[in-house]
Amino acid sequence: MVRRWLAPVAGLGALLVSAAEAGEVKIEKVEVTARGGTSFRFAVTLRHDDEGWNHYADLWQVLGPDDEVLGERVLAHPHENEQPFTRSAVIKIPEGLDEVTIRARDNVHGWAEDTVTVDIPWKE
Repeated sequence: MVRRWLAPVAGLGALLVSAAEAGEVKIEKVEVTARGGTSFRFAVTLRHDDEGWNHYADLWQVLGPDDEVLGERVLAHPHENEQPFTRSAVIKIPEGLDEVTIRARDNVHGWAEDTVTVDIPWKE
């Protein structure tokens, strides 16, 4: 009876170690391009040791003051064979906002601790 109880626990331990090995998602680069008016194209390059559907980078967001979510890009599938990878989204930024913060998450660890703050290239 003890062996039946230990086997699932040992398997769970292996699963937790595997998830921890992939670590948090890292933001490697952010490019912001004016698209006209208050629209900007954000190209965000991420690195994460995606391990398939059980552990992958699944979202990045653009945050304004007080962590207000201005826009986001859902990452609909793992990128285990494409690292680092870049995905883009066009996001409207309120007039007068000179910088925003980018954050990213994975579906195991949640939001990465590190964020990136970028300037908004308003055309004059």
